[in-house]
Amino acid sequence: MDHIKSGMIAGFAATVVLSVMMILKTAVGIMPELDVIHMIAGMLGASVFAGWVAHFVLGTVVWGGGFAVLNSAIPGQGQIAKGIAFGVAAWLLMMIAVMPMAGAGFFGLNMGIAAPVMTLMLHIVFGAVLGWVYMKQTQKSALA
Repeated sequence: MDHIKSGMIAGFAATVVLSVMMILKTAVGIMPELDVIHMIAGMLGASVFAGWVAHFVLGTVVWGGGFAVLNSAIPGQGQIAKGIAFGVAAWLLMMIAVMPMAGAGFFGLNMGIAAPVMTLMLHIVFGAVLGWVYMKQTQKSALA
């Protein structure tokens, strides 16, 4: 059970980093139309606040917990590589399921080729942080 807790801590940390990058991306004017929080809120028929809550629940519980549960089956040498592989898999799921449901088209191509490229970069960073924090958490619990 400790590994799931470690995964959720890692998922939360990775979601914080991803969120900061999303905010900075928009603040400097890079693809402001790629607003995942508004997309989630729109899909839920809810407020932007609810979009943020859903974003953090997904990143922490679903992706963080899922990473911990699936960790031994994820390919890669070391937790950072596993995190990146997991992040790319999450990106692929987003591209073929979530983007079309949000009206952005398959791979978000209704927003142009930059949408899948930008979201892939964000998911690679998410995965690297996820794997690194998970590694630190599991090392810490192994020492205790």
